[in-house]
Amino acid sequence: MASTSKGPSRGTSTGLPPAQAKRDMPQDEADTVIVGAGLSGLTMALALAEAGLSSIIVDRVDPRAAVAGRNDIRTTAISLSSRRLMTVLGAWQAVADGAGPIHDIRVSDSGSSRYLHYDHSTVGDEPMGHIVDNGALKTSLLARLADHGDRVTFVEPGSAAALAVTAGRACLTLEDGRVLSAPLVIAADGRGSRVRALAGIRTTTVDYHQSAVVDTIAHTEDHRNLAHERFLPGGPLALLPLLDRNRSALVWSERTAVAERIAQLDDAGFAAALEERFGDSLGTMSPVGPRAVYPLTLTLAESGIADRVALVGDAFHALHPIAGQGFNVGVRDIAVLAEVLADAARLGLDIGGVPVLRDYQRQRRFDIMTMVASTDGLTRLFSNDIAPVRTARRIGLSMVQRVPMFKRAAIRHAMGTLGTLPRLLRGEPV
Repeated sequence: MASTSKGPSRGTSTGLPPAQAKRDMPQDEADTVIVGAGLSGLTMALALAEAGLSSIIVDRVDPRAAVAGRNDIRTTAISLSSRRLMTVLGAWQAVADGAGPIHDIRVSDSGSSRYLHYDHSTVGDEPMGHIVDNGALKTSLLARLADHGDRVTFVEPGSAAALAVTAGRACLTLEDGRVLSAPLVIAADGRGSRVRALAGIRTTTVDYHQSAVVDTIAHTEDHRNLAHERFLPGGPLALLPLLDRNRSALVWSERTAVAERIAQLDDAGFAAALEERFGDSLGTMSPVGPRAVYPLTLTLAESGIADRVALVGDAFHALHPIAGQGFNVGVRDIAVLAEVLADAARLGLDIGGVPVLRDYQRQRRFDIMTMVASTDGLTRLFSNDIAPVRTARRIGLSMVQRVPMFKRAAIRHAMGTLGTLPRLLRGEPV
């Protein structure tokens, strides 16, 4: 079901603890205020710092404490173009040795022996992507941000309470009364974005009535750097290769009530349920945890911009994980926005002005709408067991498998290399 809702000194950082930093230095103004210190917010701040723009970063949770406490057990699929961006920003080098490369992807439908196979060598020598531990990537981003202490400030944990635009600046008031000021506020605060709501940007939400069970799976057979996506009536089941060739990251989407029951099974029961649905191509499987459940919805902002506000990542578009592209679409937001802002700053333009933000929105609209349509359509097409639909999708998989042109386009799309790319996604400095 779909629903619509409304949604004078530059900051510096010395590496001091947040409380001490707040007492010892001015923190109220910068080129941008970034709300949200997850992967998207940290990447956005680093891209801007590399371009010479300063940021104040605020989040309800101190990102350093969150990383230390391993609050995020998930892994993230990083496409080739996203890896290029992380490399040119200097954040990839610290995680490269622990990242699992994806050389091939196999897509199959339950109850059918047919499958669609994507081989990276069809379009080049580089892996299609990598699977990276979220905590490791956040740690690397934080380390790189520490190298930009003259351009990046972390304020003490806080939540946005009010947003006002006046005299060419946006003023963000936090719940404790602090006011942060910049020509532009960037919302990287997730699908429930508070900044988006304060800016009056409406959203459309689709509840898939599904949840994803996330776990790490050990298996007796070598995964051979092959990612599996198997479509089941309750939702897609993905096994993504980790660096250890006998371990894979599991993202298992099911109807929410079923997902919650599955997540509560003991290890033996969980393994049996998994093998029943996936088969034995990876041999004997066993969960090695920890295990978590995440609800799945589509949230799309009506606009990616407002008066001195820009949205990136899940604040702009939170997608179903069926194609594993959620974070990568957000990285494309970041690459475009960083380039637009950097170019505007070099020309002496107002980086939060209407022409600059409209340029960002224009460049991102087609990609986002294409990804929303494809992930939503695939979710509806494959998350059912109606006989005519089942037959049609199996024919479709077979047709794509037999047409090299379609396969190459799909591979480049998954790698994030299709179309005209901003500089960061080409591996060039902004």
